[in-house]
Amino acid sequence: MSTITYREACRQAIRSALLADPRCFVMGEDVGHYGGCYAVTKGLLEEFGPQRIRDTPLAENGIAGAGVGAALAGLRPIVEIMTCNFSLLALDQIMNNAASLSHMSGGQFAVPLVIRMATGGGRQLAAQHSHSLEGWYAHIPGLKVLVPATVEDARHMLAAALADPNPVLIFEHIVLYNAEGELDEAVGGVDIAHAKVRRSGTDLSLVTYGNSLPKCLAAADELAAAGIQAEVIDLRVLRPLDSATVIASVSRTHRCLIVDEGWRSGSISAEIAARVADEALYELDAPLRRVCSAEVPVPYAAHMEAAALPQVADIVAAARALLQPAG
Repeated sequence: MSTITYREACRQAIRSALLADPRCFVMGEDVGHYGGCYAVTKGLLEEFGPQRIRDTPLAENGIAGAGVGAALAGLRPIVEIMTCNFSLLALDQIMNNAASLSHMSGGQFAVPLVIRMATGGGRQLAAQHSHSLEGWYAHIPGLKVLVPATVEDARHMLAAALADPNPVLIFEHIVLYNAEGELDEAVGGVDIAHAKVRRSGTDLSLVTYGNSLPKCLAAADELAAAGIQAEVIDLRVLRPLDSATVIASVSRTHRCLIVDEGWRSGSISAEIAARVADEALYELDAPLRRVCSAEVPVPYAAHMEAAALPQVADIVAAARALLQPAG
C-alpha cells in the first residue's frame, strides 16, 4: 500500500498509458508547459516531448474534433478539457461525431477517444467553472461516462477506457485532486462496468458518485453513531448505469437516498429514481429521496457555494427523515 493524492493517481495513469502504447498522446489547453490547470500533466512534456504532450489553442470544439480524427486514424488520444463547463463548446464533436460515427457507419469506424474533464464545485471558481454536467453526457448513447471517486479508480480507469474501442468520458472532481487515499500496488486494474458497495449497511442505501462519495461515507459514520447503518453505493459508471447493484442494495435495505451534485431536474438522480421505481417499487418501505445541488448557477462566495452544494449535514438529515415512521 502507498498513500498518494487523486491528482498523482491521475498523472500516474496517463504516464503509464504513454509508456505502454506509442499511439497514445495527450492534447489540451496548457497540458504541456504549464502542466495542466490542475497540475495533472506536470512533468510529462519534459519526459515525453511535444509530439506526445501537445498544447492547443483555446478551441474546445477543435480539440475534440482533432481527437476524433486522430482516433479514427488509429491513434489513442487523451483529450483534456479544462472544465466540463467548457466542454459545451465541444458538444458537437462529442455528440454528433465521437458518439455517433460507429452507429452511423454500421460499425465500420470506431472512435477510441478518451476525454478527461474536471467537474464539480467547492473551490470558489464561480458558475462557469463549477458545474456537474456528467449527467448530461450520460444521456447520450454511444458514450461511456466514468466518474472516479477513489485513488484506485483514478489510477486504473484510464487504462480500461483506452482499451475500449468507443469514446469514453472521464469526469475528475476538482475537490478530489488534493484528496489522499491508499493505493494497493497489487491491484493492476479496475472494471468500468460496475458500481461498488463502498460500505455495507442494513437500514438504507445511499447511492452516489464522485465527490459526494466521501460526503456519504462521512454521513454514514455519523448515522452509525446513532445506530443507523447506511449502505453506500459508488456508481462509478454513469453510462451504462449499473442498475443491478443499486436494485440489489435497495432490496436489502428497503430505503433509498440518492445524493447527486448535479441539479435535481433532469439529473442522473432522476434516472436512478425512475429505475428503482420501475424495478424495485415494492421493495421500498418509504418514498425515494434525493439530495442534489440547489437549482442555481454555483455561486462564488464560499458560504453561498457551500449552501448550494450537497453537504454531509444535508445527507444525514435526509437519511434520518427517511427512517422516521410514517405519521
